[in-house]
This record gives sequence, structure tokens and C-alpha cells, in this order.
Amino acid sequence: MRRPYRKLTLDERRILATMLQAKATKTKIAEVLGRDRSTIHREIKRNWWHDEEVPQAAGYWHVTAQTLADRRYLKRRKLEQHEDLRNEVIGKLKTGWSPEQITGRLKIEPCAPYRICHETIYQYVYSESGQSQELGRYLPERRRKRKPRYARKVRDRVFPLETSIHNRPDEINDRSQFGNWEGDLMIFERAQGNANVATLIERKTRYTVLLRNNDRKSRPLMNKLVNEMSPLPADARRSITFDRGFEFTSWRELHKGMGTKSWFCDPQAPWQKGSVENMNKRVRRYLPRDTALLSLPNRYMKSICDRRNATPRKCLGYRTPAEAFRDELMKLEPR
Repeated sequence: MRRPYRKLTLDERRILATMLQAKATKTKIAEVLGRDRSTIHREIKRNWWHDEEVPQAAGYWHVTAQTLADRRYLKRRKLEQHEDLRNEVIGKLKTGWSPEQITGRLKIEPCAPYRICHETIYQYVYSESGQSQELGRYLPERRRKRKPRYARKVRDRVFPLETSIHNRPDEINDRSQFGNWEGDLMIFERAQGNANVATLIERKTRYTVLLRNNDRKSRPLMNKLVNEMSPLPADARRSITFDRGFEFTSWRELHKGMGTKSWFCDPQAPWQKGSVENMNKRVRRYLPRDTALLSLPNRYMKSICDRRNATPRKCLGYRTPAEAFRDELMKLEPR
């Protein structure tokens, strides 16, 4: 049977603060207080004091933490404090009004003594007091337990089974066909903003393209790929293999924009696109994570590509990727 949740007391917060100052781990603190480690982690995160004017004063202080917790508790318990407001809300729920309708009506009532947020009503409905009155059955969806407001999207709909790397044709897997690429995104430190570099490598010739972006959203990235790769012949841009990152969720734009098909690795399996992963490691020599991308001239980015594409590769019989790529393009030219 699940134990009921108990709020931390002031004495527990005093012990927590003392142990934090002594550099004790969250696991050790949880053992001493007889609490779950996640409770300690959440307590520190929610009640950590931030002082912009005096940064040295920032930290976890038990009295301040108790004040912050009490303030949140009182805000949530507005319906328990005011009986007339509570009775009015419960009455409206029982007549079929939704929490949004109740709060919206209170805003326009000229004589309404209180204002309340619909989230406060939901919290009361699913609190111990609200559940004892079975208020959940009066909500539009009549749920006994609350559904998370921000549930994760089903990834299978974004990356359907037919785009799985396991369905990729053999001529792509064995690198016998030209025009199939691998793609990835190189991310940099947060201080550099949303700037990133898209890495593309052609599987057969190992020819590399680096594209600098100022946006990590998927659609702008795909538009960038379409603009840069469209000048190539269609047979030189047959497909691109990505991982399942959110930055590639707009992959359908590639097919709309230039007819390029997309394939996707299994979750947590970057080794399935090993060529681009290996190239990222090599490019990191010139573009470490703290690089200020926006300050780099375009010729610097081009010089990195030229250097990688001019390096002989054993798998190409010691030809360079640039030579191999040029030879393949020549084969596509009509005779």
C-alpha cells in the first residue's frame, strides 16, 4: 500500500541545510531523514534561494525554504480557506460547469469577492479533500486520477516503422549505391545560443558537408538542407539517415522539397550511423563545444570541409573523398 506523502518539517529542513553545508550527498541526506532521494532533490530544487543582487547569499536556507513552501501551500489551499468560494465552486461543478467556465465567470461577475485560477480548482479536486467528496466525477472527462498536462508525444508517429534503418535497402547498407547520406547535428555550449552545425557525409565516397545554422528547430534545419542540397542531381541525394532527435522530426520536408528519403536509427543507437559520428569527432578538433560559431567567417567553415575532403582514405584506395565524389557525379552526367 502506498504511503501518504508528508511535507518536510522545519526540523527536517534544518538538518537538510546543515548536511548540505557539510557536502553530504542527497542519498545520505535521504537516509538520515528517512525520505526518498527524489524528495530531497525536489526540495532543494524548489526551495533554493536565488539572490541576484548578492550571489554569495544564494543557497538552501531552512527558514527561507519553509517560508517558500508555506507560501505555495496557502496559494493552493485558497478553496479551503474560503468556505463560501468553495461551496460556489463545488456547486458549479455539480451542475456540469468546467473549471475554466467557473473561473471565467468569476472574472466578469461584478460582485464576485474572489478570483481563482482553474488550475487551483483542479488541484483541489484531486487533493485528499476533493477525492473524499469524489469531485472528479463532475469534471468533463470524469477521471479519478489526474492526467499529466505535458505528456510526451508518441515517437512512433513521428518516426514510423517504415522509415526504420532495418528497412533500409541493401544497396545503401553495403555502400554500393551513390547518393545516400548520413546526417547529424553538432551542438555547442548554451552560451553560444542556438547556433549549431549540421554534418552530412555521403556513405560511399565519405564526402563531407558542414552547414552552420542559427536555429535548432527542425523545420528551419530541413529547409537549410533542402536549399544546400537541391543543386545536386537527384541521384546524388537519394536519402539521408538520421538519429531520432527532435531536430529531425520535420523529415518529411526533405521529400517534399527535393524528393530525398529519410531513414532513422534505433533509439539510443548512434553507432548505426557510424560514418557521421566518426566525422563529428574529427571536426571537433577544429570546432570544440565552446566555439563561438557566429564569429567564425564562412571561409573557416569551408576550409574545414576542404581539409577533410582532401584527406586520402584507405577505404577509397587512398583516393580523397573529393576525388571519389567528383567521379561519381561524372557517372551521373548524361552521355
